This record gives sequence, structure tokens and C-alpha cells, in this order.
Amino acid sequence: MKSFLTLTFLIVSIFLLTQTKGLAQQLKTEGVASYYADKFVGRTTANGEKYKHGKLTAAHKTLPFGIKVKVTNLSNKKSVVVVINDRGPFVKGRIIDLSKSAAKKLDFINQGITKVRIKVLEY
Repeated sequence: MKSFLTLTFLIVSIFLLTQTKGLAQQLKTEGVASYYADKFVGRTTANGEKYKHGKLTAAHKTLPFGIKVKVTNLSNKKSVVVVINDRGPFVKGRIIDLSKSAAKKLDFINQGITKVRIKVLEY
């Protein structure tokens, strides 16, 4: 029984790893990022959490909830790691919508949007 559980765990782990790598290969890795407006504070995100400016979270159209993504501002090379917990952005040309605290770390609050590179780190 123990070997069956170990084998099952190994198979599931390999499956998740290959799925995450497949996502990374299909993912558009450069584009425009924006951040959540103040009116979204306290609203429910797509995964059921309440949105808070202070958490390092983000919305992406296709990445699974809970996945960690490194976001790098291409104009100043600053980076932040966020967790995907929502869907969006729904504005043409944008690839990720960040929490306000993530946008502050990337130093683009005054601009409102910036060009970024995203990299999937772990699921």
C-alpha cells in the first residue's frame, strides 16, 4: 500500500510539473501590466478571496490560481513575485493586473501601466 501511494504521488507530481512547464511555454511573457483601482478593495476575486491592496497578488486570464509569477518592470528592472488569485485584465493588450502593493514595488504607480516580463515560478 505504501509503495502504491508513493507511486501515485510521483505520477501526480510529474503531471503537475509538466503541466506547469507547458503553461510557461504557451504563455505570453511580455506585455503591459496595470494595477487594481481603489474601488476594488474588499471585492471578491475569482478564487473567492477578498482583494486587498497590501497583498502581492495578481489577475491573469489563464494561469491557475495559486501559481507564483515573477513580474519584472522592463523600464527599471525591478521585480516582484505575486500569486495569481483573480481573472483579467480585460483591457486589450494587457497581460497582468497587479495589486497596488505589487505595482509600488515595481515603481509604476504614477504611470498607471508599464511594460513587464512575467515568468512562472512554481505551482
